[in-house]
Amino acid sequence: MDFITKITDKSISLWKYLWSDVWSDTRNNWYVGLIKTLNLTVKSFLNAKLQSQAAALTYHTILALVPALAILFAIGRGFGFHKILETQLFNYIPAQKETLDTVVGFVDAYLAQSSQGIFVGIGVVLLLWTMISLMSNIESAFNSIWGIKQGRSILRMITDYTAMLLILPILMICSSGLSLFMTSTLQNLFAFEFMSPIISILLKCASYIFTWLFFAAMFMLIPNTKVKFKNALIAGIFTGTGFLILQWIFVSGQMYVSKYNAIYGSFSLLPLLLIWLQFSWIIILSGIAICYSSQSIYRFNFSDKINQISDDYRTKITLAIMCVITKHFANEDKAITLEELTTKYDFPSRISIDIVERLIDANLVVRVIRDKADDALGFQPSSDINKLSIAFVLDKLNRHGVSGFIPNFDNTFKNINSSVDNVIDSFNSQADTILLKDIDIKTNNN
Repeated sequence: MDFITKITDKSISLWKYLWSDVWSDTRNNWYVGLIKTLNLTVKSFLNAKLQSQAAALTYHTILALVPALAILFAIGRGFGFHKILETQLFNYIPAQKETLDTVVGFVDAYLAQSSQGIFVGIGVVLLLWTMISLMSNIESAFNSIWGIKQGRSILRMITDYTAMLLILPILMICSSGLSLFMTSTLQNLFAFEFMSPIISILLKCASYIFTWLFFAAMFMLIPNTKVKFKNALIAGIFTGTGFLILQWIFVSGQMYVSKYNAIYGSFSLLPLLLIWLQFSWIIILSGIAICYSSQSIYRFNFSDKINQISDDYRTKITLAIMCVITKHFANEDKAITLEELTTKYDFPSRISIDIVERLIDANLVVRVIRDKADDALGFQPSSDINKLSIAFVLDKLNRHGVSGFIPNFDNTFKNINSSVDNVIDSFNSQADTILLKDIDIKTNNN
């Protein structure tokens, strides 16, 4: 019984560490990082907010489906892959040939109307605007996972999204059509029968690689931040593999929907398509979470404790971050970045982002471009550091925002207001002499 009790206790302790306590482990060992990445992947897949984002993206994708296929087919025609794309489309959904014929007809009519007569300019603009709107929603979902609150400007949206709409479909076409396009050519070059299986395996591997690169490029280009290729590729491999497995399940399951088709007829494609899109976006959003966590795994440290943080401790962390920013400026060092706040001082990234944004809104801190080579953003004080005392910072933060909107509040709670003001004035008279630039900071490196 003692042995069983020990095994049970160790199992519970291990599970608690794997599920929650690992985020309090600040070691940089590879296995700790791997556990955190897998932990975040599972939690992301089960995250209700991520499920809601996937549902919203499914809706926007349905709205942009015909324009998206139009762009894909237009690029395919330019590269001579038009028939290959149609063949692949029919192979994906073999039980819905009549419905797909109708969809392809819609796409051809859309392209015809967009490229003829007086509607040529308006059609192209509407086509691009529909896709830019979809890309904007995808960027918003990716940015929310990265914790980025600022999206692209209108000009950057037009230029960046147009480039993405040219690059990503080419990778998609290569991943789906390369095998069919190259099989006959290579088999003519290598006219040996034993080479056919080898060629087939190589082409399938190349198709998988292009799928991985497609998602890696997606994770690098769409978020409004700098994403390292290594992290995007790792996430792209996970996402691409999951997407191909889902695709295989979806294609293989078509043979089992004959009874389903008997009930819904040609309309049966719609619920199946919605289910496929929903799971596809869940896989993609989980992939961007893996990309984010693998590049900045430390940003999720202490995530469970942040949800229960006290106001007193948040205030102390706010003053500490403001003190670090001020001392960097006073010492004529480079403006400190969010990454340096989290790595050098062990501030959790999630709370650091919220605090820095609040300091910016209160006009205590400004963003600056620290390094023009890589557009790295740092933070500097926006006021004279000889006036930045503890009292000054707290007063700015306490008074920032909307107040005085409750009717008769000042009269009803006059005594409370005067008592609070007296306490604040007493505190400010003492704390006003303590300047942030004069406070000593001890780091782990000291």
